[in-house]
Amino acid sequence: MLVGVVHVGSGSDGTEDSDSSAEREQTNSSESDGNIPKRTRLTRASLRLSQSSQGKLNVVPFLPPTHVDTLDVKQDESPPLTPTGNAPSSESELDISSPNASHDESLAKDPALRDSDKDLSHRPKRRRCHETYNFNMKCPTPGCNSLGHLTGKHERHFAVSGCPLYHNLSADECKVKATTREKHEEEAKVQEESNRHATRHQAPTSRQTRYKEQVTEMRKGRNSGLTKEQKEKYMEHRQSHGNTREPLLENITSEYDLELFRKAQARASEDLERLRIQGQITEGSNMIKTILFGRYELDTWYHSPYPEEYARLGRLYICEFCLKYMKSQTILRRHMAKCVWKHPPGDEVYRKGAISVFEVDGKKNKIYCQNLCLLAKLFLDHKTLYYDVEPFLFYVMTEADNTGCHLVGYFSKEKNSFLNYNVSCILTMPQYMRQGYGKMLIDFSYLLSKVEEKVGSPERPLSDLGLISYRSYWKEVLLRYMYNFQGKEISIKEISQETAVNPVDIVSTLQSLQMLKYWKGKHLVLKRQDLIDEWKSKETKRGSNNKTIDPSSLKWTPPKGT
Repeated sequence: MLVGVVHVGSGSDGTEDSDSSAEREQTNSSESDGNIPKRTRLTRASLRLSQSSQGKLNVVPFLPPTHVDTLDVKQDESPPLTPTGNAPSSESELDISSPNASHDESLAKDPALRDSDKDLSHRPKRRRCHETYNFNMKCPTPGCNSLGHLTGKHERHFAVSGCPLYHNLSADECKVKATTREKHEEEAKVQEESNRHATRHQAPTSRQTRYKEQVTEMRKGRNSGLTKEQKEKYMEHRQSHGNTREPLLENITSEYDLELFRKAQARASEDLERLRIQGQITEGSNMIKTILFGRYELDTWYHSPYPEEYARLGRLYICEFCLKYMKSQTILRRHMAKCVWKHPPGDEVYRKGAISVFEVDGKKNKIYCQNLCLLAKLFLDHKTLYYDVEPFLFYVMTEADNTGCHLVGYFSKEKNSFLNYNVSCILTMPQYMRQGYGKMLIDFSYLLSKVEEKVGSPERPLSDLGLISYRSYWKEVLLRYMYNFQGKEISIKEISQETAVNPVDIVSTLQSLQMLKYWKGKHLVLKRQDLIDEWKSKETKRGSNNKTIDPSSLKWTPPKGT
């Protein structure tokens, strides 16, 4: 059914390279001139290492030669630390001392490097330190020799996340799986490139239909359960290895879903390896694995730049009200006995039932907002804002009970955004995910845009979960608008003004729903009644349990002069 015509509207600064070229020139000249001794290069290395041992520079841990071609020397980027355990309130509190100074000094005191008066021509050439593996580091999995990598792209690993043995695989199997994944990714890229400028079809293509049928067929037996022999095998594996190995996952779900999970594992392992190479984490040891937050113990997803003395503990204890982080449960218990906070600082701008939203100014409550950003980075991959919080407003959603207002999620937005971004960063805490709170946060951000009489859009790039949430929200908004629309002609501009959704986001959502078609030089919207009926049936099933934002409960005026 045609509705009508739419009016669419390197860590180094060049020093390393110059030194390396100088060394090559000296080597070449020494070959042509026998009077120049070969110990010049060792003297240069001794000088550079002695300079780095004075606390100004920090040598990155040894890396495999397959990833690093030059010795990367850079300043220590350890996150700030204050005596109270808070994020720093000023630059004067930053600690820029080198944690690896003692290691650098031990290298500088190496007799082989300091002994420049002896003839070293009879000795074998020493390998440069960045080409040497640190054999003191090894995988913590029992029985593992640190060879191979879950991604199939690296020769060694030093963390459980990249251990093939922990995942009940061999190094060769990981390489085969990596080759298969790369082949599928190349095919997907070719298909995407061919369809980029193609006209959108009303119905799925034959390729998409075949793929959907294959997935449906593969998923038929995923809920059939395990046989008695399989259960015994799994229990035996669990008793033999305990927590040192991943549980057997075969036959628990379909092969298709298991392969999706394996791909996600490989991708996460590759991200950790990238962070390790960049020096943001040290062989996986300085990454917080779990946090104790209120009555929940949460596994973290990504690295967050907490101070090193906290990050290396692997487990962090955080007050769920003031967000201060501590080293032990005893310290947390003592803190909770004294902490007077029961809700976020700032103004309560929304309340309906147990749900409240507080507006927190990053300039007035700097420490709280910095700690909130550090906490959010544990669950967000693309977040880069940690300490410069003053230009932002934070809208913190909480759920109240008799003990206080518990953090559900938050989003931040710039006080003055030239591109009309209504969200800079958004997060729902893991314990509240898949319960409708993320959609409430998104809906609240667009409600603020409506009050400001602006059209908003989230800042890019979105995280994987954020993109899924926004696409779901935009789809729901458009289908609700179509359901209530009774006219014959519709305009993208009118939809944007009524919903406060950016026209670009509306067009991309219509295209993903296959509701936008280019025909005879004009764009037409196809009113797909099947999608509208499906959305309406879901809305009816949710009933009173559907979590929504009530505009009448908002008590807020746009800030002026911030």
